[in-house]
Amino acid sequence: MTAPTRRKRRTMVMEVIATERLTEHLVRVHIGGPALAEFADNGQTDHYVKIHFAKPELGLIPPYDLDVLREQLPPEDLPVTRTYTIRSVGADSLAIDFVVHGDDGIAGPWAAAAKPGDLVAFSGPGGAYRPDPAADAHLLAGDESALPAVAAALEELADQLPDAVGTAYLEVYGPDDELPLRAPRGFDIRWLHRGSTVAGTSTVLSDAVAAHPWPSGRVQVFAHGERECMKAIRDVMKARQVPRSDLSLSGYWAYGRTEDRFQAEKREPIGVVL
Repeated sequence: MTAPTRRKRRTMVMEVIATERLTEHLVRVHIGGPALAEFADNGQTDHYVKIHFAKPELGLIPPYDLDVLREQLPPEDLPVTRTYTIRSVGADSLAIDFVVHGDDGIAGPWAAAAKPGDLVAFSGPGGAYRPDPAADAHLLAGDESALPAVAAALEELADQLPDAVGTAYLEVYGPDDELPLRAPRGFDIRWLHRGSTVAGTSTVLSDAVAAHPWPSGRVQVFAHGERECMKAIRDVMKARQVPRSDLSLSGYWAYGRTEDRFQAEKREPIGVVL
């Protein structure tokens, strides 16, 4: 029996147009070019792309044919994939926010050093959440990794339903990491500071969600961030009997894991959030 052929995801290639240092730990990269006309936005506020990063010293030119490269390069030299939420889609560019922790990781240092003309290869978009204007209230929760999706959801509500009510809990290092957000006038934005606590080990976000005064009526929930934190929030949502249809909850990353290991663990018991 012949094994089924895995369908290749189409890779798009754009170039860096500009970068912005939003905070010490957040860099926004604007990408565009002729391929932007072919970008099929899926209309979700948590739309994400899979960006493919290659070692600069290898001189590889995107798009990358991984099947060919696997025959030519050792595993440690193959391009790696990292998942990032699109902050916004404009007429001439896409904006993507990158969390930066010094020289740690792959994507953060790349974003910090990115310059106009650098090529960016990615596939997507994916995503499955958009705030429902029919909900009676909204609860949004996340750390820096979810901030672009939360900000996009708040803007969508502000544009489509300016009287929407709800609360957004956002975990960051401290006051200097807070960003101005456009939201419906009935929204309460709560910034949570973990201070010197290592990202991924703090409970300030899950504690805040657990203590949240539950509104009456139908509550739509969006909670994304570090995996163990999301598991704690999952238990709160179960206790509140939030139906799956009103719950978008997922781990964007896991403390102490590379994305490659994190993605592999999604198929294991440890990686199951919902």
